[in-house]
Amino acid sequence: MKFRPLHDRVVVKRIEGEEKTKGGIIIPDTAKEKPQEGQVVAVGPGARDDNGKLVALDVKAGDRVLFGKWSGTEVKLDGQDLLIMKESDIMGVLGK
Repeated sequence: MKFRPLHDRVVVKRIEGEEKTKGGIIIPDTAKEKPQEGQVVAVGPGARDDNGKLVALDVKAGDRVLFGKWSGTEVKLDGQDLLIMKESDIMGVLGK
């Protein structure tokens, strides 16, 4: 992918949720909620503080993150459905 986000923006690919419940019931596509978990694909260089100094982001490409249900802007790049959001929309990084 040849896309570089600007400032404190992050490109995230959603990680699809389970297709069935713990009890074995298959969830149809129409009843599924959009996943709130994803993998960071690309990050911008960071935001500038009041003095003009660059403040690096806390997330990096490859991190698994949790974000809000309505966070980000959905885009399609190179045939992939991705989200572009500010780093502040990310709630946390999942451990490995």
